[in-house]
Amino acid sequence: MSAAEPVPAPPSVAVLAADWLVDTALVPVRGLQAVGDLLIFTGTAVWRAPRRPLRVAVYLQQMEFVGVGSLGIILLTGAFTGAVFAIQTSVAFSIFKAKSLIGGSVALALILELAPTMGALMVAGRVGSAMTTELGTMRVTEQIDALETMAVDPLHYLIAPRVIACTLMMPLLTMSFNAIGLGGAYLVCRSLLGVDHASFFSRIYEWIDPADIACSVVKGTAFGAIIGAIAAYKGFWATGGSRGVGLATTSTVVTSSVVVLIMDYVITSVWMVIFPTGG
Repeated sequence: MSAAEPVPAPPSVAVLAADWLVDTALVPVRGLQAVGDLLIFTGTAVWRAPRRPLRVAVYLQQMEFVGVGSLGIILLTGAFTGAVFAIQTSVAFSIFKAKSLIGGSVALALILELAPTMGALMVAGRVGSAMTTELGTMRVTEQIDALETMAVDPLHYLIAPRVIACTLMMPLLTMSFNAIGLGGAYLVCRSLLGVDHASFFSRIYEWIDPADIACSVVKGTAFGAIIGAIAAYKGFWATGGSRGVGLATTSTVVTSSVVVLIMDYVITSVWMVIFPTGG
């Protein structure tokens, strides 16, 4: 009988600590690499978008899916967001007998923050997850490989229409959120809070500047591009069968939501520097 092989000694605490420090130090490096890969992937797809054939029908189909398909959830969310915010602000303003400030406060909150951010989170949950699932399924079933075999550029055919559709439709959804949110706030103020028409809209006319509207549009556009890029990237490179597609879909929703919130802070900070009194 051969002698039993010696059992390897467990790694020491120093070795484990060193491995942990190395892994921790590589986290920002891996993060920067992932951001770079995403930017190169998206930039290449958008750069190839004007090439022939243009496939206008594919772009219209994706714009319908993103814009018209998301309109219902955007309107529903916007109406109740405006209504709830009006009730909440009325509690504070009623202490100072200043209910006439509700309209302007709700408008500023919706236009600058609530509409672009909450609208983007809703779109990330609906559109982002669907795009990742669709592209991931095509990847694991080798449909994308089949397109490449038939000399069809998958970035031109699959990625560019989705990213551009999200970028173009998200500002329109944001403006729809603003409008329905103000409508919901107005109905609550008129029916429940006793605020008259003139008091509600007078502060909106006084406080809202064109720069505020522009800020809402810029945020919507940026958030749409972020959602489309992350969803397309995660789905296009999904691996591991059905489980991998599910993980990619979850990662898309989580990553898109976090990046949207981070970029909301970044854009707001930059906008306040550019327009210190109008945004």
